[in-house]
Amino acid sequence: MEANTAIDPQEITGLVLAGGRGSRMGGVDKGLQNFQGMPLALHAVLRLGPQVGTLMVNANRNLAAYESMGVPVWPDATTDFPGPLAGFLAGLERCETAYLVTVPCDSPQFPVDLVVRLAAALVAEDADLALAVTREADGTLQPHPVFCLMKAGLMESLVVFMAGGQRRIDRWTGQHRCAQVLFDRDGDAAAFFNANTLDELRGLAG
Repeated sequence: MEANTAIDPQEITGLVLAGGRGSRMGGVDKGLQNFQGMPLALHAVLRLGPQVGTLMVNANRNLAAYESMGVPVWPDATTDFPGPLAGFLAGLERCETAYLVTVPCDSPQFPVDLVVRLAAALVAEDADLALAVTREADGTLQPHPVFCLMKAGLMESLVVFMAGGQRRIDRWTGQHRCAQVLFDRDGDAAAFFNANTLDELRGLAG
């Protein structure tokens, strides 16, 4: 009988990324913008929480507002908003489980089985990371690297990468064994839609 090689959700720490500048929303704190009566980041917290053992938020402004969501909040180590990888690093530095999974604060309808599907692919492909991919209308694949499950042991690699002035997620993930997980069930493409502007957020709410 084959051994069960699935990852225990209790071994996964979830991280909601809410540390960006919100520049395309006019500089507002994106994670605190209202969607269906709640801040965007709270939607992500409530959606990710049941899929993992521990939960954190990465934010750089209005920390008390994020702390009121009931989970630990950690800012980037630097104050220049260096991008999502700084959020990855903030999470890895505090991660006490074997794995860390990240989601952005601006995609409030991501799949409720996101983590189990990423974890299954990571194990099946003996990968270091697993990230979500959707299929566009023209058939091309669109990666979503901020929806990423990674081994906590990648922290040293990320420290070295960022110390060299690098910021692009795909360049870092490209250094490791990376499983791309296709989410192509009905509604999956829409589930990964992220609201970058206030108009997009209003469209999402509609």
